[in-house]
Amino acid sequence: METYFLLFVSFFKIGLFGFGGGYAMLPLIQHEVVAAPHQWLTMADFTDIVAISQMTPGPIAINSATYVGYAVSGGISGAVVATFAVCLPPLVIMLLFSRFYIKFRDNHYVEMAFLGLKPAIIGLIAAAALSLMNAHNFIDKSSIFIFIATFIASFYKTDPIKLIMLSGLAGLILY
Repeated sequence: METYFLLFVSFFKIGLFGFGGGYAMLPLIQHEVVAAPHQWLTMADFTDIVAISQMTPGPIAINSATYVGYAVSGGISGAVVATFAVCLPPLVIMLLFSRFYIKFRDNHYVEMAFLGLKPAIIGLIAAAALSLMNAHNFIDKSSIFIFIATFIASFYKTDPIKLIMLSGLAGLILY
């Protein structure tokens, strides 16, 4: 029972402070499940969770919560608790926020608050990317080549599905 409570509290905090979407939540998830007093998973396990969460349909934060809840509790009930906990704060905030946003959307202070959140969100996403670069999965020359080729092709309005398929093929050939 204590494990479920800790899962709920950890993922409730992640849902409450996870501005900017799933990738911005990754440092929060990492802190709660790898670095925090819980230390439920290793960094290698966390990296695997991120990879699996990206491959499965749905938001990365929810997929991560489901996977961590399942791994920590050893069953579906932990997955349900963690998933519910990460979804609850944004749901409540959006219900409350939507009532007031329409009334205050042209307010100068509200506009300035949103402008202040943008760089913080970019910083959290960059922190998530940097935290995934470690000795276990360091980016090598082949990965940089795939990244640059995909980045350049995206400027020429290449179909994203084709880019994903070609990147996978390049990974098969290069690795």
